[in-house]
Amino acid sequence: MKRLLFLLLLSFTTSIVQLQAQDIQVIKKEQLYQLAESSPEGKTKIINFWATWCRPCIEELPAFESVNKMEQVEVHLVSMDFIEELDKKVKNFAQKKALKSSLYLLDETDLDPIITKVNEQWSGAIPATLFISPKGKITFHEGKMTEQEILSIIDQP
Repeated sequence: MKRLLFLLLLSFTTSIVQLQAQDIQVIKKEQLYQLAESSPEGKTKIINFWATWCRPCIEELPAFESVNKMEQVEVHLVSMDFIEELDKKVKNFAQKKALKSSLYLLDETDLDPIITKVNEQWSGAIPATLFISPKGKITFHEGKMTEQEILSIIDQP
């Protein structure tokens, strides 16, 4: 009886964890360009490029997660990890960190034209973040950001 109860509890707990796991959408460059086209009405869209192997990226993720809770902000986290790392590395990382922002993995091998199209100022280094204001103003930042820096960009007219 105890064994059956244990198995039922284990099964239930596993189901809850699977339901809470964040979905990661694999995208190509065309979908990335569409994502970066405009901001939803009344919201600032933030697109952050990161990877599980990038220490500054990981250090700034809590700031983006905090800002994502704001009503006037929409955060999209685009992983630059290899597609082969999606299941074992990226999904596990997202679940472990309980990421709530929209998650993507960019499945492309030739990044140079993508980097230039996203923003001419982007050298290709990560972390990198694109801000699109409700009025369409684009701000780009390369390098690690604090929550205060993110908020100061969001608050710009």
